[in-house]
Amino acid sequence: MRAPIGDFDRATPAPDCLDELTAPVAEAVRGWSGGVPADQILYVETDPRWADTAVFVEHYGSDLLERSANCVVVAGKRGGESTLAACVVLSTARADVNGVVRRHLGVRKASFAPMDTATGETGMEYGGITPVGLPEGWPVLVDAAVVDLPYVLVGSGRRRGKLLVPGKAFAELPGAVVLEGLGRPAA
Repeated sequence: MRAPIGDFDRATPAPDCLDELTAPVAEAVRGWSGGVPADQILYVETDPRWADTAVFVEHYGSDLLERSANCVVVAGKRGGESTLAACVVLSTARADVNGVVRRHLGVRKASFAPMDTATGETGMEYGGITPVGLPEGWPVLVDAAVVDLPYVLVGSGRRRGKLLVPGKAFAELPGAVVLEGLGRPAA
């Protein structure tokens, strides 16, 4: 099947290639119940050597720069309590961790979670964390600009491979909250 964005050799409906995904992502796809059918979530094989954004878009298509999103894990703290959440913003933006995220989570301090925490808690590889298959109960903060796109390239749970997800599907993820202004232009 041809990918709806980018220049990939092949796109496969995620339910047809669960063995290519990490366990939590495969489980989320297997149990998918959103209004967007699971077979519209597509998996594309990518080479981890081309993971750097500039090299990635040069190799897989310049249209991907404006149609890719990053999923970052943040840790919020208040009174000794820690909350983990995910933020999904376009790759051309940065998550407003100290403003929008901190206020939404109701915490005094918010920062990017350490790599060991992010990978250990999600069961995903660093550089491939995706909002599909995050731990139950996590807030998933999604920038409205992501939801507005027909398809978005995002991690697949591992460094090799990506998911192409209809933008509106991000609003249907467990714990998803769509927020205006979550993504700020990258400097």
